[in-house]
Amino acid sequence: PPEEEEDAEEEETEELGHVDTYAEYKPSKSTIGISHPDIVVETNTLSSVPPPDITYTLSIPESTINSGLLSALQLEAIIYACQQHEVILQNNQRAGFLIGDGAGVGKGRTVAGIILENYLKGRKKALMHKPTERDLKDIEASNIPVHALNKIKYGDTATSEGVLFATYSALIGESQAGGQRRTRIKQILDWCKPDFDGVIIFDECHKAKNATSTKMGKAVLDLQNKLPRARVVYASATGASEPKNMIYMSRLGIWGEGTPFRAFDDFLHTIEKRGVGAMEIVAMDMKVSGMYIARQLSFSGVSFRVEEIGLDSDFKLVYNKAAKLWAEALQVFMRAFWSSHQRFFKYLCIAAKVRRLVELAQKELAAGKCIVVGLQSTGESRTREVLDENDGHLDRFVSAAEGVFQSLVTKHFPSEKQRREKGPGNKRKRKPKGRQPKVPKHTVDSGGVINITDDSSSDSEGMDTDSNSSPDSLLDNDDVIFVNHTSCHTARIEEMKQGLLNKISELGKVLPLNTLDELIDKFGGPDKVSEMTGRKGRVVRRPDGIVRYESRAEQGLTIDHINLKEKDRFMGGEKLVAIISEAASSGISLQADKRVKNQRRRVHMTLELPWSADRAIQQFGRTHRSNQVTAPEYIFLISELAGERRFASIVAKRLESLGALTHGDRRATESRDLSKYNFENKYGTKALDKITKAILGHIENKVPPPKGYPGGDAMFFRDMKLGMMDVGIFCRESRFGLSTEKDCSITKFLNRILGLEVHKQNYLFQYFTDNFDYLIEKDKKEGKYDMGILDLAPGNDEIYEEKQESFLTVGNPQDGQVVLYKISVDRGMTWDEAFERSLKNSGPDEGFYLSQKLRGNHPCVLLAEQGRGKNFIVYKPNIGKQTHPESLENLRQRYRKVMPEEARDHWENQFTFSFKKCSHANWNGKCKKIEEGQECLQGMRLRQYHMLCGALLRVWKRVSDVVSDITSSSILQIVRLRTKQHNKQVGIKIPENCVARVREELLLMDEEVKRRRKEKEQKAVEQRLNEERMRKMEQENKHLLANLFSQKPMHNQSLALGQNPILKLNLSQNARIQPGSFSQLVEKRGRKSSLLLQTVPSDESINAV
Repeated sequence: PPEEEEDAEEEETEELGHVDTYAEYKPSKSTIGISHPDIVVETNTLSSVPPPDITYTLSIPESTINSGLLSALQLEAIIYACQQHEVILQNNQRAGFLIGDGAGVGKGRTVAGIILENYLKGRKKALMHKPTERDLKDIEASNIPVHALNKIKYGDTATSEGVLFATYSALIGESQAGGQRRTRIKQILDWCKPDFDGVIIFDECHKAKNATSTKMGKAVLDLQNKLPRARVVYASATGASEPKNMIYMSRLGIWGEGTPFRAFDDFLHTIEKRGVGAMEIVAMDMKVSGMYIARQLSFSGVSFRVEEIGLDSDFKLVYNKAAKLWAEALQVFMRAFWSSHQRFFKYLCIAAKVRRLVELAQKELAAGKCIVVGLQSTGESRTREVLDENDGHLDRFVSAAEGVFQSLVTKHFPSEKQRREKGPGNKRKRKPKGRQPKVPKHTVDSGGVINITDDSSSDSEGMDTDSNSSPDSLLDNDDVIFVNHTSCHTARIEEMKQGLLNKISELGKVLPLNTLDELIDKFGGPDKVSEMTGRKGRVVRRPDGIVRYESRAEQGLTIDHINLKEKDRFMGGEKLVAIISEAASSGISLQADKRVKNQRRRVHMTLELPWSADRAIQQFGRTHRSNQVTAPEYIFLISELAGERRFASIVAKRLESLGALTHGDRRATESRDLSKYNFENKYGTKALDKITKAILGHIENKVPPPKGYPGGDAMFFRDMKLGMMDVGIFCRESRFGLSTEKDCSITKFLNRILGLEVHKQNYLFQYFTDNFDYLIEKDKKEGKYDMGILDLAPGNDEIYEEKQESFLTVGNPQDGQVVLYKISVDRGMTWDEAFERSLKNSGPDEGFYLSQKLRGNHPCVLLAEQGRGKNFIVYKPNIGKQTHPESLENLRQRYRKVMPEEARDHWENQFTFSFKKCSHANWNGKCKKIEEGQECLQGMRLRQYHMLCGALLRVWKRVSDVVSDITSSSILQIVRLRTKQHNKQVGIKIPENCVARVREELLLMDEEVKRRRKEKEQKAVEQRLNEERMRKMEQENKHLLANLFSQKPMHNQSLALGQNPILKLNLSQNARIQPGSFSQLVEKRGRKSSLLLQTVPSDESINAV
C-alpha cells in the first residue's frame, strides 16, 4: 500500500549528518612538556585517526622542556619529525616530514627545536629558508651560529657548522664575476657535502610551489635529489592549498616506487578526479603514517560575517556608464585586453565598499576595538604614472580605474604611428622561438572600424595583486594588435582614439579615487593610520586642505623597516587603524598580544579578498595568533555586484581545498562563510553551459529565468544575448552565426560579466546560480553528490563495533594495513527517553500519536514535537528521530493524539520487536525478502554498516573501481563515528552490495603483500646464509694458509687442503714458497685480502709443497 511505502521511505533515510568541525587537541602518545598556552584544535577527521607509536628518544635538555620554552605540542612535532627521519624510502632517500600547523601555533619554535635536536645529536649543519635567530634564542640555543648566504661571497664554503640561511630566491642566484659562472645552489651543495645528513627546513614551503614551472621550485627539488640523506622538513600552514602544489614534497613517499602512484602526475590525476574526498584521505593517511601533523589555534571566540554592501543609485549610474563605454571600446579592440577590463571593474568593486567600510570601522572604534583592513592592490603604479606626466607634482587624488582604461587606449590602440614608434614603456615579451605567432585576419570596414577575427583571448586570471606591479605587468599576456593601414584610414583611427580618450576623461570625473589613499584620508590621514604595504609613496591631504604626493621613506629606512615601525605604532596604541597589503602580510603579527599596550579586540576587515588561499590565510593569520587577549572578528565585505562574487568564489575554492588537504576536512579553513560563493567546480561549468545554450535558444531549460526582470522573460533573453556579446562571451562567426567563445570557463564568465550594467549582471548571475543550485539538488536526489565527510548517526551513542578484519597494504617503505569494520547502530528510542522528552512539551499538538489504521495487530506509535515553522519533529521507537519533519495536517490525517499511558505498551512492543526484525515482519507477520533468503533491514532498529579504515590512500583506487563498477558512482562516502566504547573512526563507508567484492579485492592485495614479504624474507635469509658461508670459508682459509706458511709442520695438511674446494687453484709457480713470503704473495696478487680466495693452491701444488 502507498502509506506503507511512505512510512518505509521515512524510516530508511541514512543516518548521516555534519557535527562540529573541530576537536580540542592534546598529544595522544607524547607525554613530555608543558601544555600550550592557548587552546589548540585539530579537525574532527584528523583527530579520529591516531598517530604512530613513539620510538624516538629526544636529546633536548630537561631544562628546556621543563621551563616550557617548547610546549608539549611543539615537542610532539619535533619527536615525530625526528622519528620519520630514521626511515629510508624505497628510492634510498631519507623520508621527510610535513608540519602543517596553522598560524600562531609556533612553527618557528618547533623548527628551531628540530635544528637543536639534530645539533645535539652531532649533526652540526642545517639549511633553512627563513631567518631563525630569534626562535633559536627563544629556546636558549643561541650558541648555534646562523650564517646568511647573501652575506657570503660566491664560491666561499669556509663557514663550518651552524645554520645556513638562504631565501628561496637565493637558491637561484648566480654570479658571472671574473668570467666564472658560480651558482648559489652549487655553493650550498659544496657546503653540505654529498653525504650530508643534517636538516633542511623548507619553511613557508608554499613559496616553492609549482615546482615544475618555476626556477625556484626546480631548485628545491634539485636540492632534495642531490642530498638524498638530508633530513627534510616542510613547514607551512598553506603548503598544500591545491594538490598540484605538493609536487615539491618528494620526500613524503606518497608517490614513486612502492606506492600506488607511479609518479606525481598519477597521484595528482587520482586526487583531482576523486574530488575533495580524496584530499581528506591524503591528510589522514599522512598522519597515520607519521609524516604529518596539523593543528591550529582554536577559533572559539573568533566571529565571521559576510557584509553584503548595497550600491547607491549614483554609483550604479557611474558603473552603467563605464560598462557602456567598455562595450563601445570592445567594438574597436575586439577581444584583446581583457585583463585591463577586469582590473578596471575590480577597482570599481572595491571603491563601492569604501564608504560602508569606514562607517563600520568608526562604529567598532567607538566600541573600544581597533581595525585591521586587508587589501591587495595599492594603485601605486597609476599614481606614479600621473606623477611622471606632471613632472613630479600632484595636487589631487588619482583614480586608479581611469588610469587602467587610459593606459589601455594610449598604449594599445591599433595605429600605424604606434607600430613604428614602440616606446620603451611598451616593451613586449618576445614570442618563444619555434612557435609562429598567430596572425589575426582583419578588415577595415567603410566606417573605419577594425574588425579582427582572432580566436585568441587572454583573460588574465591573476589580478594586479602585487602591490608594486606596474600596469603593464598583466597586459603582457595580451595579444597586441597592430594593423597596417592605408594612410586615408590613419587619420580616422587617430580621431577615434582621441574620441575614446575624451570619453574616458569625461567618465574619469565621476570615477572613484584610489581606494588606499581615500581610506587613509577618511580615517584622518597618515597620523591616524599604520600603513603596511609595499608602496614607496602616497597622496595625502595636509591639515590646510592641500593635496600633495609624499614619500613614505623615513630617515633612509627601507620599506620593510618602515612597515615594522608602523606595526610598532599600531601595537603600541599610537594608531588604532592598520592597513595591510600582500607585501606586509608575511611575518607581521598584529594580534591583541598580552605583551603589548594595544590590547583592544582586532576587527579584521577584508576589503578585497586575495585571489589565492595561501595569501588569504597568511593575512588572516596576522590577527589570530598565540598569546592573545581576545580573538579577532573577521568581516568580509562583498558588494552586491554579482561579478564581484567571483573574487570570493576563487578564495572559497582555495580555502575549501586548503582546509581539506592541510587539515583533513574541507570545512576547516577559516573562511567558512564564503563556501556558498564557490562556483569553480563541475556544477559551475555545467550551469554555465546550460545558461549560455538557453540564452542562445539552443535548448529548453528546466530552470526559468529570474522573476521580475523589466520587460519579462523575452526581454531578459534578448538583453542577456546582447550583454554577452558586449562582454565578448558570445561572438559572431560567419558560418555558425552567434556562438559561445571557446574556452569560456567559469573564471572567464565571472570576470567578464563585471562589464555588464548593474541590474543586468545581477539578473544574469541569479540565473546562473539558480541553475547551479538545481544541478546540485538533482545530484543529491540521485545520490551522486560528494557531501564531504559525514558523521554516522550524529547524536547517537549506541554505536558498536561488531567485527573487524585486517588486510595488509603496499607501502613506502613499510607496508600499511586497512581494517574492514562491521558497525552496528542502535537507532531506536526507549520508552523512558521518549516519555522524558514529552514532559518538556507544552504545545497543544505536541505529544504521542497512534495511527488510525492497525499494522498487523498494533497501531504505529510516534512522538511529535513542535519544530521550525508549522512542521513537527517526529520520533519513533524503532528509528529514533525521523529525518523528515511532518506537517500537522499530515499527522492529523493519519494519526490520532493519545495520552502517554495509552501509547506506552505499543511503544515498548515496537521497540523490542524491531531490534532485529524488519517493518514488514512487524506489520504483516512475515517478510517476502526474508522468506526468499534475502536480507531486509527496513525499519529495523539495529542498522549495520561496513567501514574501511586505516591506510586508505593505498587502496583508494581499487575500492573506488569496485564501487563504481557495482553502483555506477565513483563517489566514496567518507564517514566519521564514535563508538559506545569512545573509539573514534574515520573511513570509507562501503555500500552493502559492494562488501563481498571489496573483501575479495583486499584479500588479493593482502596475499600479494604477504607473498612479496615472504620473497623478501627468503632473499634476506639466503643473503645472510651466503654471507655466513663466505665468512666461515674466509676464516678457514686464513687459518689454513697461516698454518701452511708457518714454521711448524701440520699433520694431514694435504688432506685438509685437498678437501677444501675453494683452495683448488694452480699455484705451481709458487711451489717453493719460503716462510715469511705470504705477505709478498698477497701484495703481488693485488693488495686486497679478498683476492686471497682467487689465489689458492691446487692439490698437486700442495702435495709438491
